[in-house]
Amino acid sequence: MHFEFLVEDQSGKKALDILVPKIVGDDHTFKVHFYRGIGRIPKGLAAGGEANKRMLLDQLPRLLRGHGRTFGGYPRETPAAVIVVCDLDDKCLKAFRQELLSVLDACNPKPETRFCIAIEEGEAWLLGDIRAIKLAYPRAKDAVLNAYVNDSICGTWECLADAVFKGGSASLRANGWQAVGAEKSLWSEKIAPHMDVTNNASPSFVYFRKKLLELAGATAR
Repeated sequence: MHFEFLVEDQSGKKALDILVPKIVGDDHTFKVHFYRGIGRIPKGLAAGGEANKRMLLDQLPRLLRGHGRTFGGYPRETPAAVIVVCDLDDKCLKAFRQELLSVLDACNPKPETRFCIAIEEGEAWLLGDIRAIKLAYPRAKDAVLNAYVNDSICGTWECLADAVFKGGSASLRANGWQAVGAEKSLWSEKIAPHMDVTNNASPSFVYFRKKLLELAGATAR
């Protein structure tokens, strides 16, 4: 199986570059494409916004249509799938998933696609493995980590920052959003190598892992 991952930011790419081989092994190929934010699904499902701004949902209709055409030309013995990974933020999960499915349903042909939504944010998947955080950041604050409720809508990146960043989320935010993005990428680089993908407390990570294994397993049958 070949996997094409679409993620909303560079920290997501850094995490998946490390985590995907841990999940599916070396018998499958993959590529992770990162964007500069989540954006929004355009009305009428026509790719919206400026392409050079590279906002994931703005470009999703165009991207899925393109993958549908590309995958249709693959040899049958080389199946491929698109995995869209994005944050829920404060949206309704059911309604957001339906919006994403409507984009896929408008494609002809449809690419094999799975939508994997991190709840609330991608840092939830890192926080699902406290042991990995402690290995990467031995001085991380236990009180903050132990108080976190997995996949809760609580300000997830702020929670991780409060645990591992000097001065916490307030100090990091004061440095500007570019600094926040850089720190998120650093978290991915430092924590993901220590993560046990078979033992993660984040339900949305477990769902992501399950979908990858289902697709990878289907090619072996």
